[in-house]
Amino acid sequence: MKMARSTTRFLCRKIVMMPFITFEGSEGCGKTTQVNRLAIHLEKIGFVPEVFREPGGTPIGEAIRHLLQHADENHAMTPEAELLLFEASRSQLVQEKIQPALKRGDWVICDRFFDSTSVYQGAARKLDPRLVERLNSFVAGNCVPDLTFLLDVDRATARSRLSARKIRDRMEEQPEDFYERVRNAYHELARRNTERVVLIDGSRQVDEIATEIWRIVRQRFAVDSEIRTPRSTR
Repeated sequence: MKMARSTTRFLCRKIVMMPFITFEGSEGCGKTTQVNRLAIHLEKIGFVPEVFREPGGTPIGEAIRHLLQHADENHAMTPEAELLLFEASRSQLVQEKIQPALKRGDWVICDRFFDSTSVYQGAARKLDPRLVERLNSFVAGNCVPDLTFLLDVDRATARSRLSARKIRDRMEEQPEDFYERVRNAYHELARRNTERVVLIDGSRQVDEIATEIWRIVRQRFAVDSEIRTPRSTR
């Protein structure tokens, strides 16, 4: 069930849509947990958001995700091939899922979006940032997040969290200087996009972070905290 469209909206797109919110950060930052927490908050007040992840979110995207993260063949993958696979997954997700959801008037939450490509492939892999930006623009078009939460943690915290995972993917096994470039690039991203990107201290307790994120969402999008019953279904 979906909530009817709110009358409150923004000027970043030509037609009235609900917010498009993304979460960013390095491995082990806790963003996936916070994606789920935000979705639960919204559901409690009558909104049922569409939640996606990158790479993935579609059958094609999930196949690309497996190739990028877990397939034996990915050990020989070049940075250029990696970049194009991420963009291919995003293209399918934007056209098949995100754009239709926004046009229906749904909230959309995405675990990573084009900022990850700018940081990981553009900065950490040292590919041409202008090329990466052009590819991001080509794939996403006018599908630009209204708000991005960037969860920041130091490497010691990230390593501690990752060590508890039973299954590790290729992006979690990069050398330390790679993650240093990732974190520095994310900080630069936040400095250059102060209206869209909110830097969050990801080393704190999960509940404390979730409370801060919910406060920002309520203020930014004038969300009524009163619990209500969805008025429309599909």
